[in-house]
Amino acid sequence: MPAKPSTILCIDDEEPGLKVRKILLETAGHRVLTALSGADGIKIFESEEIDAVILDYWMAGMNGVTTARELKLIKPLVPIIILSAYGTLLDETLGIADVWIRKGEEDPQYLLGALEALLQARTSK
Repeated sequence: MPAKPSTILCIDDEEPGLKVRKILLETAGHRVLTALSGADGIKIFESEEIDAVILDYWMAGMNGVTTARELKLIKPLVPIIILSAYGTLLDETLGIADVWIRKGEEDPQYLLGALEALLQARTSK
């Protein structure tokens, strides 16, 4: 019997990027849920069994760091990947972001590899 696909929550207020990530992740065999705001993402996170979160650092309204903090309070063991235009992990994300990826400059395989490593580490605990 095949393993159940991982459920990944993608949160980004820019729909085109969200659609591209959804296609990439679904092609890799994941179930993908999307939200166009931090608040909507939190609602989905509370109501679904989520294996990992990929979210944008800079979003209107509730930014990615605030969203990630809320998610970690709800389920601290769910890994979070933050995408940003900034090249380095910002101090405010220490202990919140499990992986920091510069948005738009990394090969899509880098995102998939980082996600797979986090999922594997989570299941081996």
